[in-house]
Amino acid sequence: MAEKPFTVLDLLEKELFGRDSLNLKCLGGRKGLSKQIKIPDVNHPGIALAGFYDSFASDCVQLFGRQEVAFLENLYAENKVDTIRKMFSFDIPCVVFTNGNKPNDDFISVAEDFHCSVLQTSLDTTEFSLRLLRLFANVFAPKKTMHGVLVEVYGVGILMVGHSGVGKSECALELVERGHRLVADDIVEVRCVNGNSVLGQGANSLISHHMEIRGLGIINVAQMYGVGSIREQKEIQLVIELAEWDSGKVYDRVGTERKSVDFLGVKVPSIEIPVRPGRNLPIIIEAAAMNERLKQKGYDSTKDFNQNILRWIETGEAQSAYYSGDDYY
Repeated sequence: MAEKPFTVLDLLEKELFGRDSLNLKCLGGRKGLSKQIKIPDVNHPGIALAGFYDSFASDCVQLFGRQEVAFLENLYAENKVDTIRKMFSFDIPCVVFTNGNKPNDDFISVAEDFHCSVLQTSLDTTEFSLRLLRLFANVFAPKKTMHGVLVEVYGVGILMVGHSGVGKSECALELVERGHRLVADDIVEVRCVNGNSVLGQGANSLISHHMEIRGLGIINVAQMYGVGSIREQKEIQLVIELAEWDSGKVYDRVGTERKSVDFLGVKVPSIEIPVRPGRNLPIIIEAAAMNERLKQKGYDSTKDFNQNILRWIETGEAQSAYYSGDDYY
């Protein structure tokens, strides 16, 4: 199923708050709101307005900062407006005036002739560019959906995967009860941002913080445990596979075996936790989260353990303990 195109109207109506808000409003050219934004980049059309259109990045959002606005005023003062019409003859998605600047009515009229939207923001050019590119990085990031439960434990984003009924949701519920946070249950949307990090969130924001508990039904985690028990999105830093205990399988008991999962070209550390009655999975997952944080800070308990064993052997104490045993013949 093809992804829905990202249009100028989507940009205008995107619900962003705080440091992500774009503060956009439409000044004219509403017929162009349905135009698709295909390139996640911005362009300053100053050189194009001067008449040089070779390599003009017409597929990008066109930004009009203070310099472009001043140049426009000169063009209208000298009645050299042909380059403006030529700019709009390219199929540009939209133009944005920053710093609260507003073009004259003639400019808006030309934009409407070519069905191109004219937007305005109160932000300065640099800040708006940073916020817009940050939004584009999320919107245009490679993505996929998968079955699992995403939680934040001690600041570490953990994606729990495994067969249906293995106990992922019940484990996540216990973690929430212990003060950790739920990001998404059942269907997780995974996105690769900037080529080196993987973000996860609910595939459907309306139901991502609901959980299905067998025998109980659907519960709303935010309503039951408060808004502090949920997050909208989180970087996936560890994948934990919950699998039924197999008595014939040899499990890693020391931690020397480093595994990873490939998410859209990014390697994410992974571990397998066998599930059987009597194992306290939430505590094990908490320990896994803390251990992962130590690894991110440069401390690996497995390597430290191996080094201590080697030092013990080198001192001769291991040999003495072996030969002094009562069962030695």
